[in-house]
Amino acid sequence: MTTLRDTLDRYGWWLLAVPLVLGAAYAPVLQRLVANWYLDDNYSHGFLIPIIAGWFVWRDWDNLKEVEVKPSSWGLLVILLGLVQFAFAWLATELFNMRLSLIVVLAGCVLYLFGVGVFKRLRLPIGYLVLMVPLPYIIYDALAFPLKLFVAKVSVGVLKLMGYAVWREGNIIAFPNIVLEVADACSGLRSLVSLIALAVTLAFLTLKSPWTRLLLVISAIPFAVLTNIIRVVATGQLAHHYGQAAAEGFFHEFAGLAVFCMAMFFLGGTCFLLRLWEKRHEA
Repeated sequence: MTTLRDTLDRYGWWLLAVPLVLGAAYAPVLQRLVANWYLDDNYSHGFLIPIIAGWFVWRDWDNLKEVEVKPSSWGLLVILLGLVQFAFAWLATELFNMRLSLIVVLAGCVLYLFGVGVFKRLRLPIGYLVLMVPLPYIIYDALAFPLKLFVAKVSVGVLKLMGYAVWREGNIIAFPNIVLEVADACSGLRSLVSLIALAVTLAFLTLKSPWTRLLLVISAIPFAVLTNIIRVVATGQLAHHYGQAAAEGFFHEFAGLAVFCMAMFFLGGTCFLLRLWEKRHEA
């Protein structure tokens, strides 16, 4: 039986050509992707995704290196599908599928060179790389707009319960002395993307059951929305009492960081409770 360790010992230098060729072929795509991470706060977590994916591989390395290598010709089909995806995306100047095709081609290479056994052990780190690809703006806007309306509606309801004279028009919140807009940053979508990446990492590090892992990842959605509602309510209160300056500048940036930390706290607490439930179930 030929294991992955044997294959790497024998053909390691030749196999090194695979990531080098992929990197060279996708160099323009990768350059724009990294620039996107740097310039767009919604996807700044993209720098961490490949590092965490590599850590997943390293964490499982003792088991992975002993997996039997049985190259599969199905990998060629996956590579071909990835290249066709890239070709159509390039013709349409559509960045999302151009970037996603790199992950598809990488999955095909693993399947073709090492077989199904190794591919199954690498499903998590390869699939995790999808989280580094920014959503198309048309999809992002389609998700952000209804979230903005929902956050604005609930926030106004909370403010009214607290005794404030306030009304809403779409994503505009109006007090007698000031008007505020619930922007994309307050919709919860920005923190949701990062929270999902964090939730997936926590789920596979601390939980064992597929159902508890899925539940933890799904819980990121209400936590992102809830914490941004708290952000809007707090901003509305401060702006009402202290003027427009309280809703802009340093406080606005600080509030964004604070609500994300709050969401991480909720996520960590949920993970802790799910782990306790698993231990009790095992007992």
